[in-house]
Amino acid sequence: MKSSRVLNVNRLFSSNSSTLTVKDKLPITVIIATKNEEANIKRCISALEPVERIIVIDSHSNDATAKFSREYGAEVFQFDYQGGYPKKRQWAIDNVPIYTEWVLLLDADEVIPDQLWEEIQIGINTNQADAFLIKKGFHFMGKRFRFGGFSHSAILLFRKGKARFEHVLDEPPDSVDMEVHERLIVDGKISRLKTPLVHEDLKGLEAYIDRHNKYSTWEARIRYQFLKTGEWGKDPVHPNIFGNLQEKRRFLKSIACYLPFEHILWFSYHYIICLGILEGRRGLIACRIRSNHFAEVNAKLHEMKIKHTNT
Repeated sequence: MKSSRVLNVNRLFSSNSSTLTVKDKLPITVIIATKNEEANIKRCISALEPVERIIVIDSHSNDATAKFSREYGAEVFQFDYQGGYPKKRQWAIDNVPIYTEWVLLLDADEVIPDQLWEEIQIGINTNQADAFLIKKGFHFMGKRFRFGGFSHSAILLFRKGKARFEHVLDEPPDSVDMEVHERLIVDGKISRLKTPLVHEDLKGLEAYIDRHNKYSTWEARIRYQFLKTGEWGKDPVHPNIFGNLQEKRRFLKSIACYLPFEHILWFSYHYIICLGILEGRRGLIACRIRSNHFAEVNAKLHEMKIKHTNT
């Protein structure tokens, strides 16, 4: 397996003598957050040959995640969430010594394709920015989606010391220990890379739905906090319709909290406006799951309001 990974890098970077060679690693530390990801982790790490260092932050997986990670050349650190802030990725940024100039955050179900590596190299070598937005190219039930609007951009690559996760909820220890939709606050210029990464979970639909059930609980909690206090957290990305992409998204979320039948609007957006209908049966399923997610968010939010009223 190791030799096939080197051959892939040779093909990628040998076409131009001025580009990267196998010996000239990119000054990047990749941080991968995991929990029972043996189905995905080998594919993810196999595409990381160009970087200097790979770190896996694991939550005591009970499968072969840690074993496979070490076999494929990653360093493994175990994370014990005690509640509050920081969560897994910010903890790694704060506590794991990072010697490279750049940090790249990935999930185990994400893969960096060759063309994106070329863009990353150009971006960091020409000092275009202190952080980069990368689109997560949505794959679902074995197919890359061209329609539906499920692919989204997030800040994943940043210069060490130039970014930190916003501080939103102080959650209990038994909650999700990884940043869900918390955003990175960047001290510097943000640019965008064009080529999307491959975002495809090989664990199947049951795991996908189970994970998003936990995410809907987190979303309900953060919305309840916002509706109660008018704030998105202690150190959040602030809503701003004229700001950067993350600030615009937070502005839209501030509005969405007050919309009736939000789940219907989400289904209409993905299935009709973004043409998810063109993805066939898979598109219908994905749009229904997204709609159900927001229906569950608002159901859990309503339950929180009832409990607060009765106490």
